[in-house]
Parts: sequence; structure tokens; C-alpha cells
Amino acid sequence: MISANLVKDLREKTGAGMMDCKKALVESNGDFEAAIDWLRTKGLAAAAKKVGRVAAEGLTAVCVNGTAGAIIELNSETDFVARNEKFQNLVSEIAKIAVHQHDLESLNSAKINSGKTVASEITEHIATIGENLNLRRMSVLNVADGVIASYVHNNVAPNLGKISVIVALESTGNKAELDKVGKQIAMHIAAVNPKSLDTNSLDQNLIERERSIFSEQAKASGKPDNIVEKMVEGRIRKFYEEVVLLEQIFVIDGKTKISDIIDTLSKAAGAPVKLKSFVRFELGEGIEVEETNFADEVASVIGK
Repeated sequence: MISANLVKDLREKTGAGMMDCKKALVESNGDFEAAIDWLRTKGLAAAAKKVGRVAAEGLTAVCVNGTAGAIIELNSETDFVARNEKFQNLVSEIAKIAVHQHDLESLNSAKINSGKTVASEITEHIATIGENLNLRRMSVLNVADGVIASYVHNNVAPNLGKISVIVALESTGNKAELDKVGKQIAMHIAAVNPKSLDTNSLDQNLIERERSIFSEQAKASGKPDNIVEKMVEGRIRKFYEEVVLLEQIFVIDGKTKISDIIDTLSKAAGAPVKLKSFVRFELGEGIEVEETNFADEVASVIGK
């Protein structure tokens, strides 16, 4: 019987995952040192040591399968690894599996073509590639009838790049028309980065923050309260045009609102079209990368 404390101690010693530590102890009949050797042989202890390092490079990827589409981000430490064909193949395979999953936990547990789980496959790649890899996020969109359109910006291989977008259009209309315009809207989203689909789904805290700023600016003008109120509402409408997808001006023609693009698409497709949702992943967004001074690093190494 392998105790929980022994598994915990092995994890603390090697940094390997809990399940890997338990398996190592089982395979080694509870021999602690032999379990460490087992982990090292499998490359799991070495891989675990890399997990603490910041991974802000890598790739985003999309996969569309019928009326479902997935988007993922797999991070590496350097852009050099992102150009590695083995890494790219891994990202593509995970994206294909993600279409059939509902969250990151289920994706990590899903089986890959090798028969291993996605999480195990990533761990093995950490050991062989020599960098920390992190499956950071995923999202899936579905439509009952319609299309999932996609676009990848700065693609390094099919469906792999720095910015990935998927768009869900619901309609019984002509699928070729839906896909053509859907891809253009995805390109727009990649370029403009809207904060929400419509005004109702925009973060209310963000709206109130902007309203407060606009109000203080308007009051500083010294105009009467009724004029100030109109000025603030005008600024809020302008704010919506900047950050809300359906209120934005289509970047491709520079004059038509996205909501009007959807109306025109409904006529061309021969049936009403609803822009249901979208997801945009930009590589590394929100990851804090510590800036280091290379000269200081060299000096510290020489001084040791």
C-alpha cells in the first residue's frame, strides 16, 4: 500500500505530477530512491523542473469540424520551439481533440493518437524539447445550424499562428455565403479586438468606469448639467462603437457597421443570420514576463 505522504514527499522531491509519483512508487514497490530513478528514466522529473519557467511564446490554433469549432493556446518558452514541426504537430492534434471537449480539464484528460492523455503527451514533449510547455486555455463554439468560421493571423502553418479567431453564425441560409462573410468578420475581430459581442454582454464595470471618466471630463467644461449628461451619453455611444463588435465599423470597407453586415448577409444567404458568438486568442496576452538584463545575468554567473 502506497501512502499519501510518500506520494507527497516524492512530488516535493522531484516536482513530478501526483499521478506520476504514485505510479513510480507502485512500479518501484514503495522504494523511494528507485521511484526517483523511475521518474528520471521516463523524463518526468526533468520535465517537472521546467514547469516553473514562464512560457509566453508558442502558438494558438483553430479547428473546425462541421458545426463545432475549437480554439486553443499552447505556450512554450521560446519562439524557436514554436517553429519546431514536432511542436506544431502537437498543437494541431490537440486542437482537433478540443472540438469534442468542453473545458481544459476534459481536454487534458482526453486521449491523443498515441494512446496517451493530452497532459501526458505534453509532459513527454517537455522532456524531449527541453522547454516548459503549458496548455493555457481552450474554447469551443457550436451552432445547431449554420457555420463556424475561422481566421488565423501570422500563420506559421495551416490553422496555427499568433492570433486565432472563431465566429459562430447561426442560419439555415446558404453556407458558402455564411462562411465567406464569417471569415471576413473573423479577420475584423483579429484586427480590432472587440471586448464583447453586443452592448448587453459588455462588462458593466467597464462601462461605469468609462462613464465616470467621461462625466468628470464633461463637468470640467463648466457646461450645465443637462448638457453634461448629453455629452456623456454621446461619449458612451462612441465607446460602444470602439469596443462592441456589432457596433463597430467593418475594417474591410471602413464604413458599414457589423450589425448592418449581418443584415446584408441575411439577404444574400436567403435566411435570417444571427452572429451568435466569437472567441479571439492572442498568443501570450495577459502573461507577465519578467524582464531580465542579459549583462547582469552574465555578471552574476561569472561571479559565482
